Amino acid sequence: MQRYSNFIVLFIFSLCVTLSATAQLNRLDTELMLDDLRRLSHDAAQGRKTGTPGAEAARRFIIGQFKDVSAKSYKKGYRHPFTFKNRNGEEIEGVNVIGVIKGKESSAFAITAHYDHLGVRDSLIYNGADDNASGVAALLGLMEYFRANKPRHTLIFAALDGEEMGLRGATAFLEDQKIPVEDVVLNINMDMISINDKNELYVAGTHHYPNLKPIVEKIDPAPLQLKLGHDTPDLGYNDWTNQSDHGAFHKKGIPFLYFGVEDHAHYHKPTDTFENVNQEFYIKATHAILDCILALDINLN
Repeated sequence: MQRYSNFIVLFIFSLCVTLSATAQLNRLDTELMLDDLRRLSHDAAQGRKTGTPGAEAARRFIIGQFKDVSAKSYKKGYRHPFTFKNRNGEEIEGVNVIGVIKGKESSAFAITAHYDHLGVRDSLIYNGADDNASGVAALLGLMEYFRANKPRHTLIFAALDGEEMGLRGATAFLEDQKIPVEDVVLNINMDMISINDKNELYVAGTHHYPNLKPIVEKIDPAPLQLKLGHDTPDLGYNDWTNQSDHGAFHKKGIPFLYFGVEDHAHYHKPTDTFENVNQEFYIKATHAILDCILALDINLN
């Protein structure tokens, strides 16, 4: 009887642990995030190249999601247009989509993910599921979470345009007179967070901003491996310091943490589609990023 009782206790304990772990992975609406990822990388968006109807279609979808969570906007709405010249000297219009979840303090985290991709080349659609519909869908999921769970810091959610053409949207964000950039104390950038066969999500930035390192190191998203790195000059191409939108923040002296995976077979290929997303990995990755933001919100002054 004692053995049986011990078995019952052990079974109940194991069940509670399992349910607790499941609850931890259900803090974000993962079904909605996956659906957003699928929609953003659908053929209908035609690869979301900056300045194209496909980019506008993606933009309208993102704005609709911002409205659904009642995100605040700066001045005249979520759209923040900017212009730049491409390599051929042609003037291109990009549009950042920016919403705000007010915190208890005015100091702000800028949470960013670029929504543009490569468009259509030789009649092939470059859907950009991992690069970077994954980051944008995570941004939308995080926005929904923080609408219901008020942060200490104000959170500026920015779906940026023009990353593939040289971090144009991030640069425009930092020059945007409508945004109180002086309040931004940290950039959290997400770019390519859904395809990895090693269960590894990298976070870059702690080499440059070592005060962030002990906060990040306390996050244990096992079985996902959250690895610090890809941010030292000796790595050459594998130094990611300036390889996505966080690079523009870094150049302005704003600390950053960049979450992403190493290059894979689908990177900048027509095969970067929703069907090739590792959904289980993506769910773990987004929750690891949430844990980091929560820890930073508590511990960063």
